[in-house]
Amino acid sequence: MDAETSSSRSITTHLRGAFRMAHGAWKHTARLALDIALPTLCVACREPVDGDGVCAACWAKLSFIAPPFCPRLGIPFVYDPGPDMLSMEAIANPPAYARARAAVRYDDVARTLVHALKYQDRTDLAPAMGRWMARAGRELLAEADVLVPVPLHWKRGWSRRYNQSGALARVIERQTGVKMSSEALRRVRPTQQQIGLSRKERASNVQGAFKVAADRQDLIRGRRVVLIDDVLTSGATVDACARALLRAKAASVDVLVFARVVDTYK
Repeated sequence: MDAETSSSRSITTHLRGAFRMAHGAWKHTARLALDIALPTLCVACREPVDGDGVCAACWAKLSFIAPPFCPRLGIPFVYDPGPDMLSMEAIANPPAYARARAAVRYDDVARTLVHALKYQDRTDLAPAMGRWMARAGRELLAEADVLVPVPLHWKRGWSRRYNQSGALARVIERQTGVKMSSEALRRVRPTQQQIGLSRKERASNVQGAFKVAADRQDLIRGRRVVLIDDVLTSGATVDACARALLRAKAASVDVLVFARVVDTYK
């Protein structure tokens, strides 16, 4: 390939990137204009609502997770089995992270909230979701030194324009005073969407996908880290992140998410 062809392709790539950015900015501006002109609607049922984007009826449908739950995975129990009793999943497949907590079960309303934040530019939902997370994770956050959002690969970050996990982490930072480090952990290779993959395929998909760069290890070494994400399904992504943080000599890694898939344990 000659220099002229290479230069032409580079210019074309930059122009396409600039166009995508301009198009995304235009969509965001148009959405803001609509938000000003029209009343806020409940993200779940589309009824007009004041406040955090969820009406009282849909808020009541959210299934908040409260004790008793597995102290390791945060999975709710049907009844209280006694102090420090682990779920069968925590015993059979202990994760790399120490503890996980979630604000709500991943049901229909929670799924709608997550998808609106992640895919529909509904960053206005982050404050309420982050506050609920801070309440659910207060035990972890009281001991934390740093918040680390699960990172997107730069290609996906470019197309979405923001990281939903980072948006939630910023709210928790304001709520608790625990500082966020958005640059400490990086997704060093793109991964396919986890939706539709088996547990084994999910683990394989994210294996080796995360790394703490050598020039960022001082942000992690000896620190008690709380890893922030929107949803915990199989746990493969946060487990891969935790392993990368522990390789960088984090003192401990806990996980805090907005919602988690729950198979209730007796």
